[in-house]
Order: sequence, then structure tokens, then C-alpha cells
Amino acid sequence: MNKAEIIFQTEQFVQQELKEEPSGHDWWHIYRVTKMAKKIAKQENANMFICEMAALLHDIADEKLNVIEATGIAKVRNWLLELKVDEVSKTKIIEIISTMSFKGGGQPPMKTLEGQIVQDADRLDAMGAIGIARTFVYSGSKGQIIYDPTIKSREYMTKEEYRDGMTTAINHFYEKLLKLKGIMNTNYAKKLAERKHLFMEDYLETFLSEWDGE
Repeated sequence: MNKAEIIFQTEQFVQQELKEEPSGHDWWHIYRVTKMAKKIAKQENANMFICEMAALLHDIADEKLNVIEATGIAKVRNWLLELKVDEVSKTKIIEIISTMSFKGGGQPPMKTLEGQIVQDADRLDAMGAIGIARTFVYSGSKGQIIYDPTIKSREYMTKEEYRDGMTTAINHFYEKLLKLKGIMNTNYAKKLAERKHLFMEDYLETFLSEWDGE
């Protein structure tokens, strides 16, 4: 099976797996991240196949969508085995997927250019207008309220605290989204993040003024 067919089969697999996912990690999130990853990969002269496959499969393994992260990683590994992806590519794809998540912001830097690219593409989709919409969808899926000024945003969190601690949709901007501009990897992503960051700041200013009845 050639690379184009592997990518096509993977698109079909991921679309089937995530088409009804209600948390903002659905097929259309994957579509956007993959499209952005390809755009950045072209700018950075990176391995397009690795970037595209890692982008397509990254949320299949996400611990938010699995009982434990190891279950998701095994699902990705089995899929790559089924498609007979070569061992070098398989190892690179798994390494990217297993290390790219924010997880409270304490993760070490990505080891490869391709990993940096897919991580940037995923983080860009968490920012701007789409990022705002996804924040409220995800918070609703987790039973979190929109905002409560008595619940303060958290600065330093373990992975478990980040995933399971009490927070609100608005706090998520301060706990993650407003930090993303400063931790982009590639120059191209940094430029795109500037505009998205400003949009979120403007939104929060308007939200908080309306919250106070202004």
C-alpha cells in the first residue's frame, strides 16, 4: 500500500471513529489540524507523510477520549500495523502522538520538527474563534459551568489536576489558551498565533464587561 492510500484509509478510519465526538475533538477538528500541519510542513520543508499521519491520528490516542492513554496508543499502533506502515515511520508517528498534548503545560519540548509542526497545528486550533467555540463545547461535555468569579484559575497544575480539577470555561483561557502564543514552535505558527491571541483577549474583555452588567 503506497503512502497516498495509507493516508486515505486513515482519513476514513478517523472520520468513522470521531464523527460523533461531542467534546470538540471531532473529525472536523482533525480535518483542520491536518490541513494546518500540511501548510506548516510545506513552509518548514518537513516530512509531509509523518506530519499528516500524526495529525490525523493524534486524538485517536488522546487520554480525554480513552479510559487511559495507553489504550489509545495501542489503538493507533494496531492501525499502523494493519496498514503495514514501515517501522521508522510508525515509531515517529507514535512518538509525536504520545508527547504532544498540553497536559497542564509541563511537557518537555517536542524532539522532532514534525512533532513541533503537529503540536503547533493542534494548538492553533485551540485558539481564536474556533478555539473559543471548542472551549465551551468541551466544558459543557465535562459538566463545567461557563464562569464563576469565586473559582480562581489555576497557575501550576499536575496532569491529574489539569484534567480533573474544578474549573470553568472562562478559566480555561487563563489556564491554557492564553499561554499557547508563547510556546509555539515554528515561526509560521507564531505569526498565526498572534492574531488568534488578540481575538481571544478582545473576547474575554467583552465577556467580563458584560458579566458585570456593563
